[in-house]
Amino acid sequence: MGVLTVIAKRLDAIIGPGVMLLYPLVPLWPYMKLVLCMWLVLPIFNGAAYIYEKHIRKYIKFGGFVGSNYSEDQKKILQMISLDARKYVAEYVDKHGWPAFERIIKAAEKEAKKP
Repeated sequence: MGVLTVIAKRLDAIIGPGVMLLYPLVPLWPYMKLVLCMWLVLPIFNGAAYIYEKHIRKYIKFGGFVGSNYSEDQKKILQMISLDARKYVAEYVDKHGWPAFERIIKAAEKEAKKP
């Protein structure tokens, strides 16, 4: 019991210098929070998008729902692509029509077959 008492009494001698080293950083904490919030919020830095893409997105399961105004073949095509691509394809199809999208697919297939 005597050894533990001595260690407990001398613990402040060990922890004290560590606390004194960290003490100057405490006033910087509000500025560090401000910089972190700016990195997350401002579009120049794109911090929130980085966090979402690198860490959060892999844990989110996206549904395979496609609107009912497409035929079965069109729904199969839309379900095979990612959610982001599906959103942009749906916007393009709504704006320009499905035949315009099929022309793009055919042109891409021709381009891919070129040696």
